[in-house]
Amino acid sequence: MEALDIARWQFGITTVYHFIFVPLTIGLSLLVAVMQTTAVFSKDPGRKDAWTRMTKFFGSMLIVNFGIGIATGIVQEFQFGMNWSEYARYIGDVFGAPLALEGLAAFFLESVFLGLWIFGWGKLPEKIHLLTIWAVAVGTTASAYFIVAANSFMQHPVGASLNPETGRAELDPSEGSLFAVLTNVTTLAAFPHVVSGAWLVAAAFVTGIASWHMVRHHRKARESGLGTTEGTDHHHAAKDLFRPVVRFGVVAMFVSAVVLVISGDFQAQIMFKQQPMKMASAEALCETETGASFSILTVGGPDAFATECDEVTHLIEVPYVTSFLATHTFDAELQGVNDLNAQYKEQFGETVTDIHGNEVAADYRPNLFVTYWSFRLMMGLAAFSGILALWALWVTRGKGENARTTGSKLFQWFAVLSIPMPFFANSAGWVFTEMGRQPWVVHPNPDDPTVRLMTMQGVSSHPAWMVATSLSAFTLVYGVLAVVWFLMMRRAALKGVPLPQRDPETEELDTPTLSFDY
Repeated sequence: MEALDIARWQFGITTVYHFIFVPLTIGLSLLVAVMQTTAVFSKDPGRKDAWTRMTKFFGSMLIVNFGIGIATGIVQEFQFGMNWSEYARYIGDVFGAPLALEGLAAFFLESVFLGLWIFGWGKLPEKIHLLTIWAVAVGTTASAYFIVAANSFMQHPVGASLNPETGRAELDPSEGSLFAVLTNVTTLAAFPHVVSGAWLVAAAFVTGIASWHMVRHHRKARESGLGTTEGTDHHHAAKDLFRPVVRFGVVAMFVSAVVLVISGDFQAQIMFKQQPMKMASAEALCETETGASFSILTVGGPDAFATECDEVTHLIEVPYVTSFLATHTFDAELQGVNDLNAQYKEQFGETVTDIHGNEVAADYRPNLFVTYWSFRLMMGLAAFSGILALWALWVTRGKGENARTTGSKLFQWFAVLSIPMPFFANSAGWVFTEMGRQPWVVHPNPDDPTVRLMTMQGVSSHPAWMVATSLSAFTLVYGVLAVVWFLMMRRAALKGVPLPQRDPETEELDTPTLSFDY
């Protein structure tokens, strides 16, 4: 295996691993802020106590996730200098600007105010303390925007031009410079899709954990007997503490789903214009077609998906859907993989010079297997969240005294199973986005293709053993961090919340305010 292949594996492993934490932090910071807002402005003491406990419960998991996410994210920026030095040299003037803004503005905002939130419980005035968690939510969302802006330049370069003297892409005031990079139409299309995907991750996370505890307390209440003090406490925990959070998570899932569908539709149309090869590969559309179908199941021989599109066989298709997704018309003509590959060879050359100065044959097709199935996994895995949302609404139906909970073990474990599915869907979406762009690391803008770079030209000229060593080290460290993260999150999730207690003389609830951790 060559250094290029190992460097790509290393970047893929570290990036997908880091992205486990990113969407949960973005989404959970917002949901925790909403929980605390509900608590602060609630006039009912029981409701205020319940939402305060839930804010601290899910806030403890937000902190764990945020900390591990920082540790894994640092490696991402180092990689550009270590394994992709030619890429960094070529694009550093442009790519570094949004990354610097992310570090100086967004990360500073979220990390500082997260500290104030953690240590400000009971010390800061209630509404000032509330503002700190909202600052965290704004910071994490702004962080996502700057990262998406940097990535979008790689998908659709704007605001820069190629300097023939330095051989580098540089910000160009005549092209809009940094403002054009930050307002790139690709960024504006991708950002709401990425953020709503993060909301879905956090909403499924909150719903799944709250559902698990709701069922547990429901069963304990029945086992202890509703006439006993213990049974009554567990009944109230199921009905008054965790049931509202289950329904809150369901509402968040529906909002996320609506934004995901609308933004995904808009983003798909942008991709068909900017990167037609990516979308043709996502459909395994080999030849140019009018009224192209959407394939649900496609098979092929050993080399079919990797290189030979013509060996692909579509077993189940829905007519005209791909053309409609691309243009909102059923009879649109879409270019196929083979035709686009021939067109790119004519436009960009039959050969390309790699980092070592060798002339190699150019192939402008991405890996069809990865592109095709990552696109379907991105959409298909979201179905778990839809089933969980509908099921949770049904088992928690009713209002007031008729509000229901459930002791269904099947629902309890399905809720737990649904927690990781949006994580996988988000990762599949990024795999599709990045692998579908290959062999370009900076995809040429159709309107001005002068700024472009192929992946084989962006890698560092290190020997393969050196990259393999760092890959092994990072994989080992990340494996350890994964175990630590899982055990800490599992411990925090299983711990639950202490049941409310009333002062026998004043009847006031022991709403926790003085310490963060239970």
